[in-house]
Amino acid sequence: MAAVTDRLIDLGELRHEPEPEALPRPPRAVGRPLRCALVLLLALATLVAGAPVPRREVVVVPAVFGTEALLADDLFLVIEPGVLGRQRAIDAYRLPGGKRAWRAPLPVQGRYWGMFVLGRTLLVTGYQQDGRSNVTVALDRTTGAYRWQQPGNALVGGGALLLETGDDERGRTLRSVDPCCGSLRWQVDFPPGGQLTYRNTEAGADRVVHSTVDGQVEVRSSATGAVLARTDLWGPADDRMVNVQVAGDLLLAVGGGPAAVAAYDLDRLRPRWRVEVEDALYASECGPVICVQGRSGGLLALDPGTGRRLWADDRWAGVWSSRGRLVASAVSSAGPGAEQLALLDPTTGTVLGELGRWELAHPGRPDGRLIGVRQYRGAGRLLVAELDVVAGTARPLDVLRGAAGDCQSSDDRLVCRRLHGDFGVWPLPG
Repeated sequence: MAAVTDRLIDLGELRHEPEPEALPRPPRAVGRPLRCALVLLLALATLVAGAPVPRREVVVVPAVFGTEALLADDLFLVIEPGVLGRQRAIDAYRLPGGKRAWRAPLPVQGRYWGMFVLGRTLLVTGYQQDGRSNVTVALDRTTGAYRWQQPGNALVGGGALLLETGDDERGRTLRSVDPCCGSLRWQVDFPPGGQLTYRNTEAGADRVVHSTVDGQVEVRSSATGAVLARTDLWGPADDRMVNVQVAGDLLLAVGGGPAAVAAYDLDRLRPRWRVEVEDALYASECGPVICVQGRSGGLLALDPGTGRRLWADDRWAGVWSSRGRLVASAVSSAGPGAEQLALLDPTTGTVLGELGRWELAHPGRPDGRLIGVRQYRGAGRLLVAELDVVAGTARPLDVLRGAAGDCQSSDDRLVCRRLHGDFGVWPLPG
């Protein structure tokens, strides 16, 4: 692998080609304003024709198919697939220039699949060679220096890191450790046959819920590990599996017999409401409503205060909340690749706008720009657009040559896999 990335100059493409889904046709002008507009456009076209095509510099990061990658602020991090007999390593490239900042060996052989940054620490998680054990390795974000490693999957919670190990058969262990050095804060062992669920906030997981198949549920603080509430919510006679989710201050039990969604106060586990929902599979927080998705597709919205049915629609599959709207993907387009996206009013289900068919770039932060890409006039070209959920529009930004997809975005740059497996880093227009 080259120590310094290649640099290409992409002359780009004209960005004023018609795009029916993203560029609505303007109203027709008549009379003298039309003649004036034509004269002005002719003058502008003459000026543009004599100007050079803007040069767009593209940084190419070497990689192969199967490489794990993460865009983290001013670093682009890559872990190439494992090769038998060779120790794996992580490479960090400094952006926007693309020069390799450091290279660090990974101490455990296996398949690494997750990376995230917490302050000055880079956390890398993967499977060890036995296939049943996970491991998290902590590196210095700036230098790549090794800090510590421990078993488990890592997530942020309670001002620390939560490391979860085990499975349904062996039981689970949850540990809270200091991100700087891996020192233990608290640890809890859970018996086999249960599941762990978390309430996620902007600062990380602040509640841990352990539930068993026979209805024993307990809620703990992620900061201290202390039990906040514990009770039996359903019995072993229920003939259907119960899934537990957390939405705001509610614990939601989905399924059981008869099929229903039941809501409880998260920190006290007192019943709030219960509504029968046939075929319910999963419930989640969708801004001001609770979204329930069925096993056969479709979406049901419930009032979180009372459980009252607000609306239902079989057209939508995946859905999430953004800036006061719901972004929904059509059932007909569900699956890998681009999906047909629409904007919904959360409380009525009314379609507020059609965004078109897009594959979303993974944003660097939850409130970041929503960037969509899709194939444009054949393989090797990606149309890039900013999806405005407030205005309900898809604003074309660029057409990238040599890009295949698998994109990540930040406020000012876009990283996509290229046709031969390596990655291109393009500046993202404002």
